[in-house]
Amino acid sequence: MSDKKPERRGLGRGLSALMADVNLTPASETRDQPRRADLRLPVEKLVPNPNQPRRDFAQASLEELAASIREKGVIQPLIVREAGDGRFEIVAGERRWRAAQLAQVHDLPVIVRDLDDTEVLEVAIIENIQRADLNPIEEAMAYRQLMERFGHTQEKLAEALSKSRSHIANLLRLLNLPQEVVDHVREGRLTAGHARALIVTDDAADLARQVIAKGLSVRETERLAKGVGEPRAPRDRPAPTADKDADTRVLEQDLTATIGMKVQIDHKGEGGTISIAYKSLDDLDEICRVLSTMR
Repeated sequence: MSDKKPERRGLGRGLSALMADVNLTPASETRDQPRRADLRLPVEKLVPNPNQPRRDFAQASLEELAASIREKGVIQPLIVREAGDGRFEIVAGERRWRAAQLAQVHDLPVIVRDLDDTEVLEVAIIENIQRADLNPIEEAMAYRQLMERFGHTQEKLAEALSKSRSHIANLLRLLNLPQEVVDHVREGRLTAGHARALIVTDDAADLARQVIAKGLSVRETERLAKGVGEPRAPRDRPAPTADKDADTRVLEQDLTATIGMKVQIDHKGEGGTISIAYKSLDDLDEICRVLSTMR
């Protein structure tokens, strides 16, 4: 099994400190007191972060930002670090850099920071979460990456990012759906509300196709999911969740979202069992690692 472990640094020089350092507040909220740039650099001296988790930049959104830059300039400086050969790697602000090129702006204000590779990735993920146009799947994947790579808990993420824990937990649950359903949400054919209604079913992909074809509302999707979720097995094979209360099912979903593996709880009286389904040796390795930290 792999002995590779995630970098668990707590919040020390982590989320809260990095957010304060790079000031990820949108430019529209800091127009009266923009950050003072260290210097201005030609756009050709700036290079994007090769590990930038955000790969898609909507052309329409870039053109809208470019129009604003033509009129008002780049108000909020980019955060960069030295990359050698006189170049600087963009830590935060790649979207502004791309839009500036469309606007034919030749140099940009920057703030130079001395950040290591781990901090650069962390800042890039945080910046993406702060973007208003992030779709639910992209946001969920960003939360999962912060948890898996940096060891942040849902509670710490909620505190540092001013999000509710339930918001983070609900988005993380979406990643447990079949890939087809995840793609529907990512591409806007289903809302996060539709997708959450399908989490409790074993036929999520089939139901998602019905929801899209019929244009069902979230409430109608919930009713459809409950209907499909009724026991259809032989009488001598009871439905595994038939006797589970709502709290137990929610706890199963929370644990599933947290560790990224299917969790089932069988609670009877004062005790019970917890089952974790893993699909690979890497998953098993992660379970062993988590359990070993509880000693």
